[in-house]
Amino acid sequence: MHSAAVGEPAPGRFEALREQLANAATTFAGSPDALTGILAGMVDDVDRALAEELEIFPVCHHSPSSALAMVRRLHQKQPKVIYLELCEDLQPLLTELRNCELPVALQAFASDLDGFPAGAGPLSVIAPITEASAEYQAIAYALETPGVELLLVDRSTDHVFQWQSPPDDGPAATPATDADDAGDPTQEDDKALHGDAVGVEIGDLRPGFAELEAYLLHHGKVRHWSEWWDQYVEQPLIGADHDTYRQVMVMIGSLFRRLRPADARRTDRDEDRERYMWTRMREHLAASGVDPADCLYVCGAFHAASRVEQFGVRSTASFEITPRTGTEWRYGLIPSSHSAIEAQFGLAGGAVSIAAATWQKALTASKVTPYRLAGQAGGRKRTARKSKAAAVATAGATAGAAGGGADRLTSFLATPSRPGELDETELLGWCVDIVRLARRNSYLASTADAIAIFETAVLLAGMRNRRRPTPYDFADAAVTCIEKDVVPGRRDVRRLCEIMFGGDRIGRVGYDALPPLARDVYDRLAPLGLDLRKRTVQRALLDLRGEPTLRACSDLLWMLRRLLPPDAVRPIMGERRLGEQSVQESWDVAIGRHQRSIIELGYEGVSIEQVLELRLRKAAWDSQATASTALAAVEDSLLYLRNRRFTDELGARAVQLLAAERTVDHAPEVLRRIRSLLSYYRTTGGGELPAWCQAFVTTGYAHYCTLLPTAFVDDETGLRQVAAMLGFLMSMESLAMALGCDRAQLELAVRQSHPQAPAKVALLWAAQSQLGQLPLAELRARCAELLASPLTVGAFPRYLSGFVQALEPVPTLAPFVVEVLSAAFGQLPDRVLLPWLPTLLTTLRDQAGELLPVLVREAGRTFPATLPALDAWAPPWTPVSAAGGSAATSPAAGGSSGGRIARYAMAGPVPELLAGFPLTGVAVADLLDCAAEPIGTATSGHRPAALSGDVDPAGPHPAVTDLLERFPASAVGAAARLGLVGTAG
Repeated sequence: MHSAAVGEPAPGRFEALREQLANAATTFAGSPDALTGILAGMVDDVDRALAEELEIFPVCHHSPSSALAMVRRLHQKQPKVIYLELCEDLQPLLTELRNCELPVALQAFASDLDGFPAGAGPLSVIAPITEASAEYQAIAYALETPGVELLLVDRSTDHVFQWQSPPDDGPAATPATDADDAGDPTQEDDKALHGDAVGVEIGDLRPGFAELEAYLLHHGKVRHWSEWWDQYVEQPLIGADHDTYRQVMVMIGSLFRRLRPADARRTDRDEDRERYMWTRMREHLAASGVDPADCLYVCGAFHAASRVEQFGVRSTASFEITPRTGTEWRYGLIPSSHSAIEAQFGLAGGAVSIAAATWQKALTASKVTPYRLAGQAGGRKRTARKSKAAAVATAGATAGAAGGGADRLTSFLATPSRPGELDETELLGWCVDIVRLARRNSYLASTADAIAIFETAVLLAGMRNRRRPTPYDFADAAVTCIEKDVVPGRRDVRRLCEIMFGGDRIGRVGYDALPPLARDVYDRLAPLGLDLRKRTVQRALLDLRGEPTLRACSDLLWMLRRLLPPDAVRPIMGERRLGEQSVQESWDVAIGRHQRSIIELGYEGVSIEQVLELRLRKAAWDSQATASTALAAVEDSLLYLRNRRFTDELGARAVQLLAAERTVDHAPEVLRRIRSLLSYYRTTGGGELPAWCQAFVTTGYAHYCTLLPTAFVDDETGLRQVAAMLGFLMSMESLAMALGCDRAQLELAVRQSHPQAPAKVALLWAAQSQLGQLPLAELRARCAELLASPLTVGAFPRYLSGFVQALEPVPTLAPFVVEVLSAAFGQLPDRVLLPWLPTLLTTLRDQAGELLPVLVREAGRTFPATLPALDAWAPPWTPVSAAGGSAATSPAAGGSSGGRIARYAMAGPVPELLAGFPLTGVAVADLLDCAAEPIGTATSGHRPAALSGDVDPAGPHPAVTDLLERFPASAVGAAARLGLVGTAG
């Protein structure tokens, strides 16, 4: 066995098969060249793998036939060293599997990258482990058998990403959503257990291109690759002897390897992995001196058919292993599930559950005792002993395996793949169970449906050339007979079939295998009295006033709320804001369902506080960070950490980022957050502002004053951003002045602004009004001109949008905005109002939705609350007529004592008119005998003719003539308001 011929094909072992395949290739292909090369090459690959001195055990991931063959081989061979195709740096995690309930996944995680492209992280690699897998049986045997060494020989997780192909050719498929599980939130959560990690598996056997897979599915009369594999590989090999199993698996691996599309990068990556593993095994053999005959190499069937020059323990070809990067990797175990494995590796829904059921059935039938780690949860303890049935079934296989065994491929390929006869008892049990389960899920299923399912399953199996209905045939029959066209609940019948065949078993990591942070979380939440291992949602009630000790639990829950997914911990009652604390809180806690997220937090630090501080610091110092990002970090620091030094550090970073910004895109967020922080500091700690707050206000004042003229004319700067800048400048003006800023800087910035857009023009007018550069009367006149001109009335909605946005920097403008809106709706005819009314509504909703409540409240204070009061109501900005007061004889009234007296409201255009033109007011009052002194004493020193008695009855009234000569515009306007002329102006 150890002669020089070891590693070479045994002469004559597969000669008959080679000749048979060559004749078939000549007959069907017409030429023996191309097809013969493939078929003969497959036989050569099998012969080469079997002749290798180090026994190669080919496997397929999560395959019950591979697991059963592994158990039998371990009982027979009792190897001293097992080489396993798995990332070598995951080796320390294997002993922690004792503290877990399968399925779980080995994970390597890195958030701080060194040697990888910026922005590539975090990086995560997972390797799922199920009980019905060959790798778990090998691990359990090695860890539970004294004197046995287990060595992982595949490339490290660091090399996984060094050698990773582009996204469309990565090591694993992106987690997908099966349409059959739509509407089942629990199932979607289970599929997300692996997150966005890259999956590493042992023995991924699948055609390399779509045409071959479609051909096999079509002629196999199946819908998915998992179903084809179960029918044509799993079931025929489940009871096969060791030699048959090895030869068939290597042949399948060679077939898929030779029929894979030419992809140089993918081929180089796979061959480098094989070189890596053989190099590691030869290094260990040389260092330990172990006889290769006492070793077992467990790898995927694809790699068992390797043709690299480093293949074999006698090879002298070298391979240089590249060094790892400087990235620091953290390792741990995370929960997994059947559905997560299916989604990660593109398997059909329920495939892993069916494989688990097949595994249990095969164990019962073969009476083989599998290996199991001592003390592991999730099942009864089994002893790793060799059963009598297994020994009898495989007697003499050890001797045959030493030389590769006789030719078993010929008989296997010549035998049709037809599972055993119909097992009516098993099928009847399935039918009864699915009907019972369907009735529990609101389906109107009955015994008649069970009979129909039985007959339909047999019929479908016959149509697909099967003697015995498979679980997939049964699921199709159940959907046809029960579901029909209605799904009354959240689970459809296909999902119920998966549950019936074993369910979506979900693993759990034990307390002792958790990282320190996760254990700390469990310990600190212990006072709540909840079982955090459960995957159900649990309600926690916290009376913080009656039990102050629960305040620490509340703080931890709020930090977990900040760091974990939204459904992990969800507050039902209570909130946490700056300066506020709840008296009572109620929480929905589902930490058991999100155990993976807590474990990954443990890779980032040793406590929740440390992880939160690291994340806040990373966000504030990120290359894309803005001032608003840093202010958000400051707010989170105040809410959760209460670390004054760290908060001041984040605040100083916010000042630095604000000074470096060249755009104002985040001005609204900056304004909202700094207002909240200033309010918090003013109401706590004696009202003293920290140094960074003062620096932020002064820096922001100068910064926004500098950018204001450009922002007004820049089309890419939105209206809200400009309004937020003005809001910052005007709402913090007094504080900025107290800190040494100069108001002239703001006045110059406003005077230098010359916008063209209507909305920004209105915003500028509002700013000028606030600064005293534009009187309210002139602003009202400009709006009246806009409404009166047919050229500008169409754009008036955009002006209104600017006025509404101006409520942010100038909240006292709310009465004027209500006045302008009322004037527009009261004066404009329908032919003008109706076309731009939709534009007005959509503009206000899109650009000023958060400011409309301010406008509505102001309108509520201005307009009467009842309908009767509306009839007698007059707007405060217009004059109203009323009888009473002292009688004034008006020339227009004929000198009668019943003349009209004008009474003006204290708000509106009349007080502004009197304030703007005082001499005209005095003249009018003198005309009506209401002035204390005649007009002549206040102006030129002579009395008008109307007051001296020298009046010509036939001519015009001397007072009116005098007013028109001296104050033509104002006098005519006043005369119009008094009814002396028809129109003003």
